[in-house]
Parts: sequence; C-alpha cells; structure tokens
Amino acid sequence: MLRALCAVLSLLLFVQPAMAGKRIALSFDDVPRARGGFLSPDERTQRLIAALKAAQVRQVAFFLNPGRLTQADGAGGEARIGAYVKAGHVIANHSFSHPALRRTSVADFLADIDKAEDWLKGRQGYRPWFRFPFLDEGRSDKVKRDAVRTGLKARGLRNGYVTIDASDWNVENLASQALASGVPLNRAALRDHYVALHVEAANFYDDLARKTLGRSPAHVMLLHETDMAALYIADLVAALRADGWTIIPIDTAYKDRIGREMPDVPSAQGTLTEALAWQKGLAEPRWYEFNDVEKAGARFRRDVLGERKPQ
Repeated sequence: MLRALCAVLSLLLFVQPAMAGKRIALSFDDVPRARGGFLSPDERTQRLIAALKAAQVRQVAFFLNPGRLTQADGAGGEARIGAYVKAGHVIANHSFSHPALRRTSVADFLADIDKAEDWLKGRQGYRPWFRFPFLDEGRSDKVKRDAVRTGLKARGLRNGYVTIDASDWNVENLASQALASGVPLNRAALRDHYVALHVEAANFYDDLARKTLGRSPAHVMLLHETDMAALYIADLVAALRADGWTIIPIDTAYKDRIGREMPDVPSAQGTLTEALAWQKGLAEPRWYEFNDVEKAGARFRRDVLGERKPQ
C-alpha cells in the first residue's frame, strides 16, 4: 500500500509542472530613464511605486545603467533608485552605458559590466544578475557569445533573461510622438492598447514555452521604466490576473530551472523562450507579431489614434 501511494505521489509530482497555472514576474530596464512625454522622472517613480503597491505586486526587478546617473537628465536618479529598493524591489546590472554586444569587443563589453558592478555591489536590494542591452547576446557571433557567457560566470553573474516581451518601449515612443505633435490622444484607448499587447504577448510566449518545454515556466516579462508603465501598470496587472496569471516575486521566477538553459541557436538575441523553441526546431512564429515595429505602429494608429485603412 505504501509503495503504491508513493508511486501515485511521484506521478503527481511529475505531471504538476505541466499542469501549473500561469506565473509571471515583472522587470524594468534602462533605469534611471530620462523624462518622458507625460511625466517627470520623479513623478514616474512615485506613480510606479504607488501603482505596484496598490496592485499588491510585492517585488519586481529594476535593471540599471549607472552611466545614466552622470548624464544631464540623470539628476536625482540615485534617489529614485533608492526609493524602488525601499519599496521592496530589487536592482541588477544592465551594463554601465547600454552597449550592443554585436558592436562591442568582448573586453570592452565586460569592462562596461564591471563598471556597473562597481556601482551596484554592496547596495541594498542588489542581485547578481546581468541583462544584455537590447537582449543582444552576440547575435550570430558564437565566439563572442560564449566568451561573454564565460565572463559572466567568472564574475558570479547570471543571465537576467526574459521570457516575455511586448516592446513596451515602442508604445512609449509612439505615444510621446503623438503627444508632441499635438495629435489627439485617447487616453482610455492608449491604456487598453498597452494592456492588450502585454496580455497577448504573455499568452503567446506561454503557449510557445508549453510547446517547447512541455510545461509553463515561471515567466519574466520585459518592461521599461516608462511613463506608460507608471500610468498603466496597475491596469496591466489586473488584466493579467483576470486572464489567469499569478504575479510572483522576481526572486521566485529566477529559481525556475529554465534559467539553467544555454540555448545554441544561429542568432542569439531576444527572449529565452524564442531561443529554446528555435533550438528545438519549432516552426515560426517564435516571437510575438507586434514586436515588429511596423505592425505595432499600424495597430497603434488604428487602436489609439482611430485611423482607418484607406478603402
């Protein structure tokens, strides 16, 4: 009887990951970011912290570029970073000056990481994670990719990968351009557009992960410290939950075994989900269609600006 019970429990433990509900953690890149089209940097930070708290999101990650602190629009950035940490969130390395690996030597790229680590290490909320700027891990240059992977391991840093991306930075750019041009901007439509893109992307990548891994991993969504996030993150969290997602702390997400994967694909750039699907040989599409800026722009003009296609 005991042996039979153990066999049943083992089976349940085996199938549980594939049956698990959808889980997601949030992360924000390019911190501290310059003034946007809608909010000052201080307003953005205050609103983002308040919205996350109101939405009961306990912990997210902010990936920092300390080099921005020395720029003209970086004033007050250190205090804003401190406010995120005080609110219970964590900080990690996104490089010092945001270089693209494809255009940078290995030595210079690692030196830029080290420069950011010099600023980060010892600070409250610090995590030893590094996220590649532009999610660029060397593209087709596997020698460069592997050299940086080795360099990160030697430094005790892990890849701060993402599994879900909806190009939120593009929504920010399109909305800011419309506002600056005096184009009437329907704020409710803008909110709905921002939320819909991210919920769609989350489900697209979760479906891709299930096809690739046979389970739904703990996902990490890529966002940026934008005005759109500050204005609409609570709406996004509510929509994700209504769609069956559980928001989890970033520390929990990065314990998932998907983080041990080092996919070998022809071009290393983008989400970990896409790379693993490519490595397995899954057919395209392996990335969310509205990460194509032309398609995204057309949808923005239709959904937010109310433009109609010519008959």
